[in-house]
Amino acid sequence: MSVAVHPLASPWGRFHLYSFFIDAPEPAIVDTGIASSPAEGMAPALEAIGRRIEDVRWILLTHGHIDHVGGAHALWELTGRRAKVVIHEADAQMLRSRAAHVDEYAVGRGRYLLDPDGAAKVAAAGRAAISGELEPTVLVRGGETLSLGGDVTVSVHHVPGHTPGSVAYVVDGQDDVFVGDAVQVHGAANGFPGFADPGAYRASLTRLRDGIRPRHLYLGHPYRTTDGTPYGVELDAVQARAALDESLDVEARVARAAHDCLCQGLHESDSPYSPFASVADALGYSGDPTLEPSPFFTSMHGYRTHQTQRDLTS
Repeated sequence: MSVAVHPLASPWGRFHLYSFFIDAPEPAIVDTGIASSPAEGMAPALEAIGRRIEDVRWILLTHGHIDHVGGAHALWELTGRRAKVVIHEADAQMLRSRAAHVDEYAVGRGRYLLDPDGAAKVAAAGRAAISGELEPTVLVRGGETLSLGGDVTVSVHHVPGHTPGSVAYVVDGQDDVFVGDAVQVHGAANGFPGFADPGAYRASLTRLRDGIRPRHLYLGHPYRTTDGTPYGVELDAVQARAALDESLDVEARVARAAHDCLCQGLHESDSPYSPFASVADALGYSGDPTLEPSPFFTSMHGYRTHQTQRDLTS
């Protein structure tokens, strides 16, 4: 049987956060926004299509960032604690612990932002935006098949890069693919793609494009094209191919600039992009690198961490 998919938009300041309702015999919601999202966005959106949030039986998390897992505990509570909560084992700590988000900040982008209050700000954001710490029901690694009742199944594909535990959920037979933030194009409102492991990100994009081949691709945010035009969050097959191609092209350009910067050696300066100012110059990037989640420094740290000596001397 085919199942309908409905986007669920939840307010978040000037923007919206997007979750998706899979209208299966055992209904599922993919990603959960922040703490307020289930009550303020999901519940009324489901009511408008004649569905009840209490009937949701699966909570499928694409990765562990605050704006995707923040509402998980609240949503789980609204289902009467009956929904199964699914996340990849590599990102599970982000669901279990608010402190894990502070740790991620400190070991990555935080070392470049030079904000003495940075960790405290991330901790405060976690307290406000994460509805509760939660032990997942189902840990996945990729390769699993989840039954949503009847003959509806969802296959799990590990697509690391944006985070170590990013996954794509595919509705089998109709190739609806939910990727969260695993396809960045030019980034969202911040204008820069964010990924913790560039090589893994590149490999995941290639696998999505050439192996999984989405008939419909559902994105966690309206990511931007070259000219800054946002894609929607629901892409057809042609749009999905274009977004994946462009994501690979963008990463290649960023990689070349990062490679040159690392080969020349990192130099501190008064640039807000220090010590990667040459990358911003080469790419013509003029966005604010301090805006959380600071994709510029996240990605630059990824290249610095994962670039091999062979890469730097080739």
